[in-house]
Amino acid sequence: MVTAARSADVQADAWLAGVYARSAQRHERLCPRQVLGVRMGLAAAEALGVDPRAPGRALYIFAETDGCFTDGVEAATGCSLGHRSMRLMDYGRVAIVAAHVESGEAVRVSPAAGVREAAAGYAPGEPRHYYQQLEGYQAMPDAALLRVRPVRLRVDLAALLGRKGLRVDCDRCGEEILNGRQHIESGRPVCQGCSGAAFYTAVAR
Repeated sequence: MVTAARSADVQADAWLAGVYARSAQRHERLCPRQVLGVRMGLAAAEALGVDPRAPGRALYIFAETDGCFTDGVEAATGCSLGHRSMRLMDYGRVAIVAAHVESGEAVRVSPAAGVREAAAGYAPGEPRHYYQQLEGYQAMPDAALLRVRPVRLRVDLAALLGRKGLRVDCDRCGEEILNGRQHIESGRPVCQGCSGAAFYTAVAR
């Protein structure tokens, strides 16, 4: 006889396997950093009282590095650049800051110290470090794998979420500016490129 608790565990395991599969679809295989992304996304959601399986966009994610790690975060939370619910803050660190869109409450999730070495204890009989991490990161409890701590954002989350539907043309180059990202100079809207904040320099043809 299958108990209700066991049935729930089976469903949870199947759902988590699906999350890992969604992340792996973007690559040739599932890798340790994807697993970390999944685990961090789920831990952040839990810390902020959000069910990532529920519809809606309750979270906003700041990812501190790019690559396969962020695919794991996206698979777990549904947050993405395409949905305008994720932002890359390229600090070169495998970590995220997750914010609750309504309350503004935020947590930072990062690997606990020594997780690479600790993973070996959760992958008995596996001598290869890569596969120790791949298996261990999936099996380790949150307390052993992750560090979750509350933080306070120093950016305006409402401004990052943007003003949907707002479109203006730059007074200098004429290009369209979306989501309220213009600067105002002499009372006129100017794009960040024309205002001198561009990350590129035009080259004469």
